[in-house]
Amino acid sequence: PFWPKPLASGCQPSLRLVAVGIVGSQLGTAMDSGESIYNIIPPKSVEQEKPPMYRSKHAGTMPPTASTFHTKTTTHPAVSNLQGELIDKPVADKHSRTFGRVSGSYKNTPDTYVVRGSKARQVKTLAEAKKDDPSVLRPSKLKEKHKPGVPTRDEAPVMNLVTSKNFIVANAVETILAAPKRVSQGAKDFLHKEDYGKVPRYLQHIKKDIESEYDYIRQLEQQRENMHESIVRPMSEEERGGLIDGLKAKWEQVNTEYQATTHLTKLDTIGKTKRKEKYEAELQQIEKDIEKLNRSNIHINTVA
Repeated sequence: PFWPKPLASGCQPSLRLVAVGIVGSQLGTAMDSGESIYNIIPPKSVEQEKPPMYRSKHAGTMPPTASTFHTKTTTHPAVSNLQGELIDKPVADKHSRTFGRVSGSYKNTPDTYVVRGSKARQVKTLAEAKKDDPSVLRPSKLKEKHKPGVPTRDEAPVMNLVTSKNFIVANAVETILAAPKRVSQGAKDFLHKEDYGKVPRYLQHIKKDIESEYDYIRQLEQQRENMHESIVRPMSEEERGGLIDGLKAKWEQVNTEYQATTHLTKLDTIGKTKRKEKYEAELQQIEKDIEKLNRSNIHINTVA
């Protein structure tokens, strides 16, 4: 270690000496803690060998012995695989049998769209069929011909055949000289039929049906008229006079009550106004009823 020289008595230590003392104390502390310049480069790490991964001789899908996880919601006992000899689970797992599928698994994915031709076999085009298998285009059954075939180019027709026959004169002579045709014994003579010149039977049936419909319509109209006559009847003179006398008496009564309020020139309340309007409306209605009863030929509706 560096030791500074002692100072003379009465002299103050300089700043340089103080700094040297501080650095020396720090170096001593670093050497005591194990720090060194040789420790700047880290030592090489020694890699330990990794032991091989443990693999059991039993399959990973084998159910555990005496398990209670496989028998829920089934008819099996409470404990399964007591001897540990089962290879698979005693109750096979059912896909999403409790809470359904995982949320979002029902959505359509863009990779599972229907490809063209996946649902049905694509029909080959005419060119592809001719190229791959021409026998497919051949008809299985030919249609029967009703007319003779068209002559080929090698079949030449007979030419320059001319006749001197006059077909018009020949047809006229054949018709004149022809004997009349005899009518067979079994032929039916329509001029001597039983119903010749008579109206057919089906028309008579139709006429009867139309006449019966007209009769039914007339009966309905007659019933309606009879019903109307039974409902409506003419008013007698006694009834009309009694109604007029009653309406006149009613008019006198209402008019008397109305005259008792005519001296009121100031209608300052709602009750007075309403009472006056009621009397005037009743008088007008009674007058209209008396005017109607004064007419002649009055009918009464008995149903009303």
